Amino acid sequence: MASHPLVWGERPDPIPGPGELLLRVLSCGVCRTDLHLAEGDLAPRHLHMIPGHEVVGVVIGMGPDCNEVQIGDRVGVPWLGQTCGACRFCLLGEENLCLSPTFTGWDRDGGYAELVTVVEAFTYRIPKVFSNVEAAPLLCSGIIGYRALQRAALPAGGRLGIYGFGGSAHITAQIALHQGASIYVMTRSAEARALAVALGAVFVGDAMDVPPEPVDSAILFAPVGDLVPVALRALDRGGTLAVAGIHLSDIPSLHYETELFQERALVSVTANTRTDGQELLSIAAQIPIQPTTTTYPFSAADQALADLAGDCVTGAAALLMD
Repeated sequence: MASHPLVWGERPDPIPGPGELLLRVLSCGVCRTDLHLAEGDLAPRHLHMIPGHEVVGVVIGMGPDCNEVQIGDRVGVPWLGQTCGACRFCLLGEENLCLSPTFTGWDRDGGYAELVTVVEAFTYRIPKVFSNVEAAPLLCSGIIGYRALQRAALPAGGRLGIYGFGGSAHITAQIALHQGASIYVMTRSAEARALAVALGAVFVGDAMDVPPEPVDSAILFAPVGDLVPVALRALDRGGTLAVAGIHLSDIPSLHYETELFQERALVSVTANTRTDGQELLSIAAQIPIQPTTTTYPFSAADQALADLAGDCVTGAAALLMD
C-alpha cells in the first residue's frame, strides 16, 4: 500500500436515473474488498472506479419511479448493488448467485465520494440506534458475516471457531454470542485478540493455534488460504468451515483423511441477498451490536487502506465525511 493507489479528482455531480437515488454520503466503511481492489487482487471493472460499498447517506434526489423513500431519509448501500431479477438464481430467491449482478464500488461508483447514485430497491433503512459510523460496517462486514454464520451451520449452543478478527468477524461474534454460542478466536493481531477477549471469547490464540477442543463450525475471515486446512483440522466430526471473503490466497493441498473425512464440509460465501441485509440490520438493532470502529476523515482514505493492509485497524475502519 506504499503506492497510495487512490487519486483525488473532481467529477460532475451524478444524476439519478429511473429507480435510482442520489445520496449525500455521510460515512463509508473501509472494507477489505476495497483493499483487494487497491492492491490488484481484484481487477477493477472500469477505469477510475470510485471504491466504497458500506455507504451511509441521506437522500437528496430521486430519479423517476422511486417510491420507497423520501428526501431526507437516511439509507445504507451494500456491496450488492443490483441483480438482473430474471436469471434462474434470482427467480429462486438466490440473488446472491445472480448471473449478471452489479456491485457497489466495483461495477458502479461507490461511497469514497461526496455524492453517489444507488438503486433504490437495493438500499436499506438504517436503524436509529446506530450512528453513521457505526452503521457503515454493518452494510457489508455485518451482512457477509451474518451470511457466513448461516452457511457455517452452527448448532444451537455450539462452539464457533473464528479465523481473523477484523470488521466482519467482531460483528459476527456478537451475533453468535447472542445466540448462545461459545467463541474460539484465532488471529495474528494482538489488538484483535484483546477485542475478542473483551467481547467474551472463551479461547483466543494466534492464527495457527489449535483450539483446546474441536469446534462445531468455523468461519475463515482472513484471506489466507493456508488457514483452510488448519481450520478444517480444528472441526469436530460433521463440522462446517465457511470461507467468508471474496478473495482468498491459494489453498494448499488438502488431505482427505485428516481434513475432510468424517463429514467435515468446506463452503464459500458469495455476496448476499437483500433478505440477509434486512435480517442482519434487524438483529443488530435488537442486540444491539456495538461495532468497534476506527474513524478517518474523508481526506485520509489512503491512510485507512494502508492501516488495514498493515493490520493496524482494530474492528472496522470508516470514513467520516465533512
